[in-house]
Amino acid sequence: MTALARTAVRSACVGLALLGHASLIAASPRAPDVDDTAVRARADALIAQMTPEEKAAQLTTVFALPPMKSIVDRRAASGGGSFLFVTDLRETNRLQRLAMEKSRLKIPLLFGFDVIHGLTTIFPAPIGQAASWDPAMVERDQAVAAAEARAVGIHWAFAPMVDIARDARWGRIVEGAGEDPFLGSAMAAAQVRGFQGPRIGASGHIIAGPKHFAGYGAALGGRDYEEADVSESEMRNVYLKPFQAAVDAGAGNLMSAYMPLNGIPATGNRWLLTDVLRKEWGFKGWVVSDSEAVNSLVTHGFAANPQEAAAKAVSAGLDMEMALFNPAMDTLPQAVAAGQVSPASVDEAVRRVLEAKIRMGLFENPYVDEARSAKVASDPAHLAAARIAAERSAVLLRNQGALLPLDARKLRSIAVIGSLADSQRDALGPWVFPMNNPPSQSILTGLRAKLGPRVTVSYAPGVAIPARVNPSPFAQIEGAFAMPKRPDPGNDTAGIADAIRAAQAADVAVVVVGQAADEIGELASSSSLDLPGRQQELLDAVVATGKPTVVLLMNGRPLDLKGTKAAAILEAWYPGSRGGEAIANLLLGDVVPGGKLPFTWAKNAAQLPMYYAHLTTHDPKGAATRYWNESNAPTYPFGFGLSYSTFAFSNVKVAQPQIARGSSVVVTADLTNTGSRTADEVAQLYIHQKTGSAARPVRELKGFERVTLKPGESRTLQFRLGPDELRYWNAATRDWVIDPATFEVAVGADSTAPFQTSFVVVP
Repeated sequence: MTALARTAVRSACVGLALLGHASLIAASPRAPDVDDTAVRARADALIAQMTPEEKAAQLTTVFALPPMKSIVDRRAASGGGSFLFVTDLRETNRLQRLAMEKSRLKIPLLFGFDVIHGLTTIFPAPIGQAASWDPAMVERDQAVAAAEARAVGIHWAFAPMVDIARDARWGRIVEGAGEDPFLGSAMAAAQVRGFQGPRIGASGHIIAGPKHFAGYGAALGGRDYEEADVSESEMRNVYLKPFQAAVDAGAGNLMSAYMPLNGIPATGNRWLLTDVLRKEWGFKGWVVSDSEAVNSLVTHGFAANPQEAAAKAVSAGLDMEMALFNPAMDTLPQAVAAGQVSPASVDEAVRRVLEAKIRMGLFENPYVDEARSAKVASDPAHLAAARIAAERSAVLLRNQGALLPLDARKLRSIAVIGSLADSQRDALGPWVFPMNNPPSQSILTGLRAKLGPRVTVSYAPGVAIPARVNPSPFAQIEGAFAMPKRPDPGNDTAGIADAIRAAQAADVAVVVVGQAADEIGELASSSSLDLPGRQQELLDAVVATGKPTVVLLMNGRPLDLKGTKAAAILEAWYPGSRGGEAIANLLLGDVVPGGKLPFTWAKNAAQLPMYYAHLTTHDPKGAATRYWNESNAPTYPFGFGLSYSTFAFSNVKVAQPQIARGSSVVVTADLTNTGSRTADEVAQLYIHQKTGSAARPVRELKGFERVTLKPGESRTLQFRLGPDELRYWNAATRDWVIDPATFEVAVGADSTAPFQTSFVVVP
């Protein structure tokens, strides 16, 4: 993690008291402190006693779904390695007892789960949390998620997702931090610390599993599971950086990606899993495949059968397979006997898995304390943290005529329009599971509770969002991923007419539009950025009434609103368990929006992929004229976000005009709240290397800090630019370089901030 990313982690945030809450430190017995030598010796002693079949069992994690109960029970009793998809602590303890009482070596099970943005308490979708530009807050939120997970027997999260996403058609953009490697690295490291605490095995914490290693976000056409063709320089300068930040933060696990990277499937890619991850970065944890990714080596044509797939994966550096029914790793004993994989490679993989179980204290404390667990998920501090996160994640995109905040003293009636406005499930977003009983409130509920009986709050759903053309296959997994069935929208003319009447009768209209929670995420890529169904027609009809209109967006990717003339647009993302309350606080001005976009907001899908840090190319000043029929400029730039207050940046200075290569320079800037409300601004530092041994991006984010200022208050901010921020991977030398060059510096409110000063790096 770079110096500036560490600086960003220290940004100011409300809710500091949550760190010390009892639920975060009492969710599980404390694991004993152990040193590396003792851990390895204990693992090696076990390996010396294991049969080939027992070793193979440790290298599998399988879905513990009800239809597979007999199979799962046999695997647990015979010394299975780990299971996923169990959040009922009674079932966790039952399976653990089978392993500890029936298996020969009494090796405890490891339980993993998709703890993406909360388990019971749901926080904003990860792209929304990234929009907070507040790593300290995100770290605390993931500590809450970890406490709830550990309380039901989960030891390991398949998160954070740290893939860089520069093509908004890709559905999994919602799970990450957007397009920028610097912001992505800060968020990756923060989440690892939140999940794991001060060390692996810390009380009330779980192992982080950053995914998907690596390049998954570069899938061609934004199509999920598609191949990625990425140069090594782009891999190292962009896609690998958040993973390295996660490793540097101490991540105990990594998950390999599904797709082929430059022709070599990531799950069998030795360059990724061994050369880079272990030899260069020194990663000591274990690597698990994504679901069925080892068996998929056969699909890729990389292996002839599951046995060869398992052998190639382990030889490349993979340690564990995630599988639904028939793990390829079960064939490892035959692969070893056939000379397809070395016994030493298998033992090394087993050692890494056993070391994780030892560090988590599972041999001493394998079971969940049911009495203690009941207190964790119901902790009111967790819901308070979810509300704060939703408030700090929201991004104000437009506010013409200062329509927002709404003046509650003058407001007599408000029309809330759109089917998403009254959907508790969609407010939670993707990767939320019904069996965990997540609390939720709709936008409509939040506004009615906030305004009370004095203000008339009418509701008109307007139009229904049609079901997906290709239904989500996850709905087949025992309903765990299933969304409530949406009605056939049919002829929505009547619904639009009702919405028009509601708007005409109200002082202001709040139109909630976007995408349903199953229209974003895994296997939810989209060929269009348009609003699904007839939502655009609904929005246009309401705006045409002439009533002041606020557009409230619920989504995880940029959307094309067709140039709507609505006066205000507030990006709410999928705001989570307390989204309704948070949005009401934002609309009524009890909270001032301070979030910033973590991606460039493309106007339409034809512009994709789109990102601010592109190369200078032939004519950088004419980038907006790349298409002859329309501007190529985005709707909103990366880092953009408005406030109910105003801010001014001034006195951007470098401490010295010239530094030696390998040295650092301090950049300072004054930030002043020039408005009338206490509010947050995110100061963003960008650099541009003017010349060098390779073409460099037009600008790159290299520092940020979220700052709270009172009206008229000023603060001098300080950033340090050192070797980590100035170096880049050069394709010609195939090494990291710092060129002697002039570097321009900008500090401002988004990625269009003008360059105000510069410094020179000399040999």
